Amino acid sequence: MSRPTVSVLLPVRDGGEYLDEAMTSLVTQSFEDFEVVVIDDGSADDTADRLAGWAGRDPRIVVERQGPAGIVAALERARRSARGRYLARMDADDVAEPGRLEAQVGLLRDRPELAACGCGVRYFPPEAVQEGARRYERWINGVRTPREIAESIFVECPIAHPTLVVRSEALASVGGWSDRPWPKDYDLILRLWAGGHRLGKVPDVLHLWRERPDRLSRTDPRYSARAFLECKVHHLRQTPLAEGRSAVIWGAGPVGKALARALLAAGTPVDAFVELDPRKIGQVIHGAPVLSTEDGARVRGPLHLAAVGQVGARERILALLRAAGYTPLRDFVPVA
Repeated sequence: MSRPTVSVLLPVRDGGEYLDEAMTSLVTQSFEDFEVVVIDDGSADDTADRLAGWAGRDPRIVVERQGPAGIVAALERARRSARGRYLARMDADDVAEPGRLEAQVGLLRDRPELAACGCGVRYFPPEAVQEGARRYERWINGVRTPREIAESIFVECPIAHPTLVVRSEALASVGGWSDRPWPKDYDLILRLWAGGHRLGKVPDVLHLWRERPDRLSRTDPRYSARAFLECKVHHLRQTPLAEGRSAVIWGAGPVGKALARALLAAGTPVDAFVELDPRKIGQVIHGAPVLSTEDGARVRGPLHLAAVGQVGARERILALLRAAGYTPLRDFVPVA
């Protein structure tokens, strides 16, 4: 059997309700040289029967079963079985537009410097999507180029996990998926970036991301705000905050204070806070003074972390830091 160009990795547990819709969207892709490696992670519904039917109709579909071990174990098993030079993610309740694989494989073929890419997403069904999800959808679809992805990587996960297409050797070089106490998808993207791999994106919306209250990202504590913060701090300390470098936090509100607590708990000194609000200047928070933007921009050496997520505030802070001669990812990083 010839080696397929793409292996689509699809873990599923009790996915019978939406599985046929997801599988239909895969087998009707305009790009046909792929296999679908499905890992049934201990399903107790009719998932196994549905998968047997799909495998019987399409030889590109390979199904393996295991006891309930979790999504990371399922993804790693799929990765070990995959034969494609590109590995694509797909969730069992999502829908891929017909041109998704063609566009993403085309981007990686045309841009050999890219190790992986995502694509634009749209949450559905509309009646289930709340404003917070729409806000993230707008943000993630606005982060498109390799430079934008890299410079935004500590704000949120800039590539939706079920849209990921990655070169198999690049994924192997960072050890694949890892079971950590924070989001596995964000952790992987950060490890790829930290490993020197460039990340890109097809800007077109080619993946429909199902919103539902029992999604893992809604129910698993590894997707809590605290877990995301711990993930960011861990990876910051491995990259621009390595070797004991201290931090200056722009923003003395709840986000900045929570970041300071997490950094201090991990052993990273916080030299100062910087505030746009003149009423806070001169205060001392967690042992660090609150400085004006003019004084804060003069503090050279520490990593400046923009920890204000309000619309317009992040952009204003980043403009001030660039005007002061600071370089993104080397001298400053937005984290909210």
